[in-house]
Amino acid sequence: MKVNISRVAFSIFGIDIMWYAIIICFGIFMGMLVASENSHLRKIKKDTVSDLLLYALPLSVIGARIYYVIFEWESYKGNFLSMINIREGGLAIYGAVITAIIVVFFFSKYKKIDCRDLLDICAPGLILGQSIGRWGNFINQEAHGYETTFPISVLIDGKRYHATFLYESVGNFLIFLFLMKYIRKYQKKKGQVVLLYAILYGIVRFFVEGLRTDSLMFLGFRVSQILSLVAVIVGSIIFVINRKYGKDI
Repeated sequence: MKVNISRVAFSIFGIDIMWYAIIICFGIFMGMLVASENSHLRKIKKDTVSDLLLYALPLSVIGARIYYVIFEWESYKGNFLSMINIREGGLAIYGAVITAIIVVFFFSKYKKIDCRDLLDICAPGLILGQSIGRWGNFINQEAHGYETTFPISVLIDGKRYHATFLYESVGNFLIFLFLMKYIRKYQKKKGQVVLLYAILYGIVRFFVEGLRTDSLMFLGFRVSQILSLVAVIVGSIIFVINRKYGKDI
């Protein structure tokens, strides 16, 4: 694959609208449609999903930025304007997901909805949005892996790199298909779908992150790999416990 697409889709009144933003917004829209479609499975109104998005979207962007800045502190220290300028890039999906889960928790309390039901119907849409969003990295020529001779690679400036955006996008899409099947055919306990999301995405991200050249680091370790490992281990333990003692749907 060769990257030869301009990062700018078009301009409005001198403001460049980037393909990355368009792709991310499309991913969010598709994720919302999936969550809305799943809402009837837990007797939740479709409007509830769009109401949730009004809170979760802006706060998740903030969370994604805060997460990124924390682990790139040396690059932003003392420069508040750069910290908040997301047009320069620097959003971490794990920061967005963690923030979204917190928002869902409080939103469900306010709406008097079981948090597990809301997380379950949203999880497939979230992973689909992540799958679509990774193509924004392709346009931006970022989040790629090390140089490689692997046939499936991305060509940038005459060199071939692991197409980690593609690996993760395909992996996430397969998770999406599995979760959509599971929530309709096999789920017995509340919370199982979101736990499977954590486990399966953790596995995909752990291996993909190991190939990337732009990982956020902490004490010499890749932060996303640490979180992925935690998600897989903790998610698996809770899934087993939930399968035996959890509340039936």
